[in-house]
Amino acid sequence: MAASSGNVRRGAIERIRYELEPMVILQIFFPVIMLVVFLVMPVAATFLAARYFDLGQLSSAQYWNPWDPTGKGIEIRRLRVGGETITRIIIAGKNYGIILNSLLNAVIVTVVASILGTIVAFVLARYEFPGKKIVRVLAIVPLLVTPFVNAYVIRKVFGFTFQPGGNTISWFLQEVLHLPVDVVVKDLAGVALAQIITFYPIVYLNMFSAFLNIDPNLEEQAENLGARGFKLFRTVTLPLALPGLAAGSTLVFIFSLEDVGAPVAFNFKYMMSYKILEYFQGVEAGGESPVVGMMAVLMLSIALVAFVGIRQYVSLRQYVMLSKGGRWKPRISRPGWKGLLVIYLVVVPLILFTIIPQVGVVVLSLSTRWGSTPLPEGFTLSHFRDIFERPGVFRGILNSLAYSLSAVTIIVLIAVSVSYVTSRLKLRFLTALDTMSTMPMAIPGLVVAYGYFMFFTKVLDIRILDPTVDPLLPIILAYSVRRLPFAARSIFAGFSQVHPSLDEAAMNLGASRARTLATILIPMLLLNIASGTLLSFVYCMGETSVSVTLGMLGGEPTSADHRSPIVGVIYDFISNPRANSPQLAAALGVLLMALQVTTIIIITLVFKQTYAFLGV
Repeated sequence: MAASSGNVRRGAIERIRYELEPMVILQIFFPVIMLVVFLVMPVAATFLAARYFDLGQLSSAQYWNPWDPTGKGIEIRRLRVGGETITRIIIAGKNYGIILNSLLNAVIVTVVASILGTIVAFVLARYEFPGKKIVRVLAIVPLLVTPFVNAYVIRKVFGFTFQPGGNTISWFLQEVLHLPVDVVVKDLAGVALAQIITFYPIVYLNMFSAFLNIDPNLEEQAENLGARGFKLFRTVTLPLALPGLAAGSTLVFIFSLEDVGAPVAFNFKYMMSYKILEYFQGVEAGGESPVVGMMAVLMLSIALVAFVGIRQYVSLRQYVMLSKGGRWKPRISRPGWKGLLVIYLVVVPLILFTIIPQVGVVVLSLSTRWGSTPLPEGFTLSHFRDIFERPGVFRGILNSLAYSLSAVTIIVLIAVSVSYVTSRLKLRFLTALDTMSTMPMAIPGLVVAYGYFMFFTKVLDIRILDPTVDPLLPIILAYSVRRLPFAARSIFAGFSQVHPSLDEAAMNLGASRARTLATILIPMLLLNIASGTLLSFVYCMGETSVSVTLGMLGGEPTSADHRSPIVGVIYDFISNPRANSPQLAAALGVLLMALQVTTIIIITLVFKQTYAFLGV
């Protein structure tokens, strides 16, 4: 018996030795070193500045003021304009302090986005009606990448103007509907509105997939027991779709917490993301800031708790489906006339409302000006010519291409290595490597940027990695770890679909693991690798947080030799308005949207895969 046990142990040892040949060791240690040095350690370095922060300051009204907030949430005024009385409704939201503002805003955005996303997903997943395909396409339009410009358009549509009827929504109410009402959304309320419109499709996509994957037998059995309508949805359908809701809402919460586009567009400075951004734009970037360090640590802690919580929730809750094997046909029905009225009068207008920013970006890019008037004026194509002729703007495009292509090369190497070893080797510690490869999705980009500044400037003091000396290499490395999950998930899915028996057959015939990977597996996974590469490239081009922090340390975007990427140039145009600068920013936004639409077409039509809309 002892001899048998010894033989088993020796067999296990020999198997591990066989698995850990030089190529496998390299594939394990290269991703580990990259993720530890360029993700874990920089993020951990944020604690260095935070260690000097006096926790007693958190009770200051500047950071946390729940009992006596400043400002007015909603204000109604009566104005006399041209002999007519106008009712002006100003929705601003109160100022509860920097930290509490960020948390409350993230909670409100998450709740509202979850409700809207669930409603839209349920209608599109369970009902067949004329125009459904068009509505499905429109529902994901808000996720097209237009950093800062979409929030700028929302401010022009809803924001504060001194002249009643000066914004688009008030003009529509007064001139089209002939209602003497002037609506203004600004400050914290404006930030929340912009984020809800931008992020609700994340919940929609997750819930749409969750609703389609529910076993129809479970709902049919509930109906046989008397459950109908909303009771069926509340007691059976929604609980079965909760993993999708939890995943989508968690991402919305994290993205809302770190978003800088909406606070910048509405010029609302009392949020953690804005304060971290201000640190990189001011003279303070020369030294440590305990306040910014504390905010980075707090943002990181909240995001990680949400990320770990959702992983634990989804893994512990059991959602058993009765069918095993094959695919079931989703429950899709045709609504009656009342249902059609709800769809066409409520759901469709809601979706059309949420694509206003993207439509506005295109219109703004084609207009000659959009100043104090409620609508853009004039028509021109010159802005698209200018983005290639202006040295500073064109330099931003070239910088983004160089950064993104370099980052994607690193991403593919890491993603192939991680996906191969985690899908083929039965070693327990590789679970941690898989978690590390997906964790960047939950780490706010502002935290990564601040961590790079602290770690490579203050801790290591390596000039080639110091973003204050030259942000080129730090940006590439930050892009590579931040956008790794897109390629890693796509490539891992490909490895999971190739049976390990093919590897074993090749190795039994004398091929090494390296040769098996190079000549058999990679050729079979070219579509997955190409799909993941395109995803990562698009989101590197549109990456916001790192671009407007580390990128802006490389000189003014107006100079011909600056280091800022496209998003840094857009931020400069929006935050420092000059002649035609919003229109040029919109033209760059249209360029990014066109790149993403092209990627969608290639991935869905050529590669026959599902496009993943994530990333801020």
